[in-house]
Amino acid sequence: MTLQLPLRIAPPATLAPCAPLIPFKAVGAMLALSLSCLIVSIPVMAASASNSVMLEDLTSTELRARIDHGATTVIVPIGGVEQSGPYIALGKHNVRAGILARQIAQKLGNTIVAPVVSYVPEGSINPPAGHMRHAGTISIPPAAFEALLEGTAASLRQHGFRDIVFVGDHGGYQKNEQNVANKLNHAWSKSAVTKPAASDARAHALLDYYDITQTAYIAQLQKRGYSNAEIGLHAGLADAALMLATDPSLVRSEAMAHGPKPGVADGVRGDATRATAELGEIGVKLQVDTSVAAIKKLLER
Repeated sequence: MTLQLPLRIAPPATLAPCAPLIPFKAVGAMLALSLSCLIVSIPVMAASASNSVMLEDLTSTELRARIDHGATTVIVPIGGVEQSGPYIALGKHNVRAGILARQIAQKLGNTIVAPVVSYVPEGSINPPAGHMRHAGTISIPPAAFEALLEGTAASLRQHGFRDIVFVGDHGGYQKNEQNVANKLNHAWSKSAVTKPAASDARAHALLDYYDITQTAYIAQLQKRGYSNAEIGLHAGLADAALMLATDPSLVRSEAMAHGPKPGVADGVRGDATRATAELGEIGVKLQVDTSVAAIKKLLER
């Protein structure tokens, strides 16, 4: 016998109200618009990178074309990794050298900026001397530093650059820059017989870039009522102001305003408490304008 059970039929489900459907044609149009924006943005981004003055932003082919069309001047920015007390980051010189070198190149035109040289002489390592007495400073021997600059300049010359300009953000190695430039120019002048195509290449140590921060910039700060004790020799008002004008994220402004005042034992010579980006902009303009004028003069043959 077959057992038959009563069949229960569920009541029809109540559907929640839906948002109005977007017509298929409208969806297609929206997708097409999105894709067109994406496609357009790709060449725009590529064009922006290819127009950069920074060597690292370019492809080898792009750089070759730039050199062949007259961009035969190259700036080699030199920074360093050193302590600047508790309120300024260790990468101060690297960041500042790179930013200002870019501004100088953009004003000059037909100029490329090589990668920042980050490793420089900072004093004896063992026993530690100078900035090496404070955590984070990285030092290499002067001979290694000069060899690094020589190799960098020789490489750039090989690729077709005719004026290689060393721009150093730290006072401790200015003489080393000059030593290397003199050595290279002497060697390159001798190679004119074997490599006449490269005989007109020259290396330059642009000491004006750093010197202006120790002369005219200091005078401008003094004119505004800041004392030599404030302006300082290292990590003081002048140093901090330049950093605030280039990359304020590297200055611990809040801690500096409310924290203890550092002294010589902390690696600081000066008082940066009243430093501002506006004061730093005075120095930045002096450095950029002075460097542009000096390089233009160097390029006169």
